[in-house]
Amino acid sequence: MKLILWLLALFAAAVAVTLAAKNTTGRALIEMPPYQLELPLDQFIIGAVVAFFIFYILVRFILGIFGFSQRHRHKKTDEMLLSGLKAYLEGDYVKSQRNTAVALKLAESSTAKAISAVIAARSAQMLDEVAARDQYINTALTEAPDEKSLCLAAKTEFLLKNENHQEALNILHSLYAEGGLQSTAVLQLELEAQQQAGNWDAVLELAGILAKRQSVNKALIKKIKHDAQIKNIKSKATDLQSLNQYWQQISPLDKMDSKLSAAAARAYISLGNCNMANKIIESSVPFSWDDELIELYSECLDYHVSRQIECAEVWLRSQPNNAHLLLTLGKLCTYCELWGKAQNYLEASLSVQPGQKAHFALAQLNEKLGKHELAMDHYNQGLQLTLKQLN
Repeated sequence: MKLILWLLALFAAAVAVTLAAKNTTGRALIEMPPYQLELPLDQFIIGAVVAFFIFYILVRFILGIFGFSQRHRHKKTDEMLLSGLKAYLEGDYVKSQRNTAVALKLAESSTAKAISAVIAARSAQMLDEVAARDQYINTALTEAPDEKSLCLAAKTEFLLKNENHQEALNILHSLYAEGGLQSTAVLQLELEAQQQAGNWDAVLELAGILAKRQSVNKALIKKIKHDAQIKNIKSKATDLQSLNQYWQQISPLDKMDSKLSAAAARAYISLGNCNMANKIIESSVPFSWDDELIELYSECLDYHVSRQIECAEVWLRSQPNNAHLLLTLGKLCTYCELWGKAQNYLEASLSVQPGQKAHFALAQLNEKLGKHELAMDHYNQGLQLTLKQLN
């Protein structure tokens, strides 16, 4: 519509000039040495208008061809990129790599180049074409520097799949050096890198940051934090001072977690600190009846065993049929040479739930009492249950 209006305006102007030229006298001299051209003024005006009109049409025609070419290029880029993305999601990585590679060559914007390169690189990764994968990323880094973060994030992910966490961390730290708020995806990549490196303090710090982001799986982050705390405790099980400092800084709510308490108790037991291990168990058991905690209660024995028996018997009032608690009481009583109580507790444990640990404990008790045949019978029963579990 706009072009039609322009043409009508030009024709009207041409008619107006032609009518005005009829009443105009004089001559126009055009000189281009060694040539000269003399025309009546009215013919010169009409010729100038016609020449302008032809020039205008020619320019519009050229621009139209150029614009069509650009539109065609953009359309082709979009088609190849979308087709490549669709093929990637469908698992056709050969087609995805081929189409996105074409889109990478045709694309003019940095965003389109980066997205095309990353999809092509991911497709090459799935096809185990490492050289092609790295080439796509390097091309994007050169031709689309504005999208450096996207390209380096993909490169970091490839490194982590090969468990090359140190180089991945180096790339991520180079991104941090540029400043600014880092994306959730980048922080999640560092979280994975720190997990591979075993840097549990860093994992906990990152988990805390990600827990405040809206676009993360809260349940997964909570599990990662929980697992990191347990592994952090295990890593400090060789140094009492470090273990004490770490356990003191854990929140009271987290200390009520039975798995966390069990890991801490095991760490203190490995360091020979039975008093602290038993305190942790005694604080946690009333809030969480965990079989692992109850069994650990008889793993580290010192001069406080009689007090442990009293504490365990209090627990037994609310858990009278807990086979693990009965087994623990049997072991504690055996240590204190309370042979009758020990035998009663161990046999009660077996009556609730037959287990190899209770049979072995009874076998050891009967050995101490000189009942070797009975001891051998319990050893055999315990061995049979062990073999049955292995099968």
